[in-house]
Amino acid sequence: MISLMIVLLTLIPAWLIVPNMTDLGRPALIVGMLLFVWWVVARLNPRLVLLGPQPMRWAVFGYLMSMLVSYPIGLLRGLTTIEANSADRALLSAAVFVGVILMAADGLPNWARMKSVLQVFVWCCSMMAVIGLLQFILYMDVTQFITVPGLEAKGWVPELEIRGSGIRVASTTSHYIEFSTIMAIALPFAIHFAVFSDTRLRRQLFAVAALCVAAAVPATMSRTGFIGLAIVILVMLPIWGWRMRYNLLALGTCMVAAMIVAKPAVWSTINGMFAGAADDPSITARTKRYEMVNYYFAQRPWFGRGTGTWVWPQYQYLDNQWLATALTNGLVGVGMLAALHLTGVVLALIAMRRSTTYADRHLCAALVAAQLVGMFVGVTFDSFSFSSYVMVLSLMLGLCGTVWRFTHPKRQVRTSAPWLGRVG
Repeated sequence: MISLMIVLLTLIPAWLIVPNMTDLGRPALIVGMLLFVWWVVARLNPRLVLLGPQPMRWAVFGYLMSMLVSYPIGLLRGLTTIEANSADRALLSAAVFVGVILMAADGLPNWARMKSVLQVFVWCCSMMAVIGLLQFILYMDVTQFITVPGLEAKGWVPELEIRGSGIRVASTTSHYIEFSTIMAIALPFAIHFAVFSDTRLRRQLFAVAALCVAAAVPATMSRTGFIGLAIVILVMLPIWGWRMRYNLLALGTCMVAAMIVAKPAVWSTINGMFAGAADDPSITARTKRYEMVNYYFAQRPWFGRGTGTWVWPQYQYLDNQWLATALTNGLVGVGMLAALHLTGVVLALIAMRRSTTYADRHLCAALVAAQLVGMFVGVTFDSFSFSSYVMVLSLMLGLCGTVWRFTHPKRQVRTSAPWLGRVG
């Protein structure tokens, strides 16, 4: 079911939904809601409950409680129709978000199943990358040719946006930054299977997938994507051996050289995005909003103005998820969101320390990198407003709990085996 969710999420454009539904009508989100219901129903039956503690459950519980406490606070404040609808949608989205986390953390039975899910994720991301690269090369939105019987287009469809001497592409996602972030998160897992797959052919195929994913980041023309790649490299460097470092350095150098030769104007635009960042309108517009954010935040600092109530067009876009969380859920909400990320990082680090093989340690390091990227991109755009990214983040969080469980010293009783015959 998680693999099915990944396929629906990545290969069907984000604006195709079930007719007569809101943006929560994406097929992948419907599967995510079913996963949430599935986990709740399983918890009601003692024969299905997973033995032993799971720290990720407590982190999810704290995050959910912060949202549930802020929800009635918003109602007491008095909401407009658009705010009230957005608050309800935020709670439904939260159920989908935590459903994927909990099912991944508690439901995957072994390393093989988890790796098969990640392989599906890598292959789907490589197909997203190919779509994005075709858009970039052909200067044409190829997603217009993707139609799914029974679904209808609704909402904003990202156009090919001109930036300097190049164009920005979003593939099947809703935004260029969202696409670049997903590619940055997927890259270490693609490299993992390119190195550790069991046959030479599979290693070669995953190497091609990794090249496609890495090449898609420049096609987004997004600073966030490049910084996400830098975070991934900094996290993975300590665990990579010198041979892998040299190989990846040589490969990266060749890719950059090829881009400079093939599209020198695009390389100049990318260089200018960082050299002229201080004067970039997209950055100065964000900083100018800080005074407004401080004004609203000071009114309700602890629990915020109400879950999901900071909504466009009634309020301005903030392009900063941490600030949006501070306004809607207050300091408590920010703390719970940070705790959720940090719990994922800590669990993956513990699993990495416990792991007995280099391949497992490498996989845990990739999960740490995914969480650090997720924490950073919350500063650069309203990340929780984009469902493709949110679902990928929820999967990564859940897998942090999964590897912690797989490496637990009492793994033999930490299983989803039938209740009868259990020991301990």
